Amino acid sequence: MHRRVALLSTLAIAAASTTLSATAAQAASGPKPAAEEAADSRSEQREVLEYWTPQKMEDAQPLALSAPKTNAKMGQGGPGEPTTGNPWQAPPTSGNGSGSTQQAAASGGAAWSKGGAVVRTTGRIFFTYQGRNASCSGTAVTSANESVVMTAGHCVKMGGDFHTNWVFVPGYANGQRPHGTWVATKLLTTPQWNASEDINFDVAAAVVAPLQGKTLTDVVGGQGVSFNQGRRVQMHAFGYPAAAPYDGSKLIYCSGRTFDDFLMSKDHGLTCNMTGGSSGGPWFQSFNESTGLGTLNSVNSFKYNFAPNWMFGPYFGAEAQAVYATAQTTNAT
Repeated sequence: MHRRVALLSTLAIAAASTTLSATAAQAASGPKPAAEEAADSRSEQREVLEYWTPQKMEDAQPLALSAPKTNAKMGQGGPGEPTTGNPWQAPPTSGNGSGSTQQAAASGGAAWSKGGAVVRTTGRIFFTYQGRNASCSGTAVTSANESVVMTAGHCVKMGGDFHTNWVFVPGYANGQRPHGTWVATKLLTTPQWNASEDINFDVAAAVVAPLQGKTLTDVVGGQGVSFNQGRRVQMHAFGYPAAAPYDGSKLIYCSGRTFDDFLMSKDHGLTCNMTGGSSGGPWFQSFNESTGLGTLNSVNSFKYNFAPNWMFGPYFGAEAQAVYATAQTTNAT
């Protein structure tokens, strides 16, 4: 048994291009992410695609979510105040932007039935971990190379090794792959997660190869992304939990106001019943329930064993921004 983890309009496009360049420049002098080549040749990509048969995806086991290994300081900062660095964000690359609307009643883990961009941009992640096939969740985000998937650190590396046979299946539903299977060419995570699996920095990105001549966000669009934002705000979290009572067949969501972890991390907390397999799924600020667009600001990371209805996600600060910035300037082919 594997180790349990502590775990647009033309104007909008022009604005996104400017902000993407800015974040790349900021990352150049920031913390350097850890990176690993994945299937970086066409022959390797074909092998990975052939590997993932429908049966293997169905049989893939979700990574479990449990408690951090070591104590850490409680998160700091008040509502609307960034904890570190300068606030930064890029808009979505599809639809008419996000923009909050009147929020529905808080959800602790219901199936998402409202459609919108989130059902295309969110997907299941499949990979091989220590010889066993496993699953997580992730989301396509706006990026200069149109090829970035954001997820959790333990969804690209755990137990000292990067995962293999890594693919992203956006819009996965009941075994169907409506937008194809996208193979990772490079995996990146924070230096803190890479060195010691520090739960405060459980953030990662994958760069995926084009599929049939098109890039990922050409096909499914991309959610906005933001860093150094305020705490204790309204968030929507999504994922594909695959441990009971869920089975990984559909997109599940939670929503409500976040709180600071007061126990063992600097993470955001959210009342949420999602289980293993939801790891890496997106947390959005300013989520529009009509369009399904928002601004990514954390990912599903871990749960405490004694509090199964609390989910925690890392604060997106300078380290997470560096992972994203490096990923979006990486050649996807």
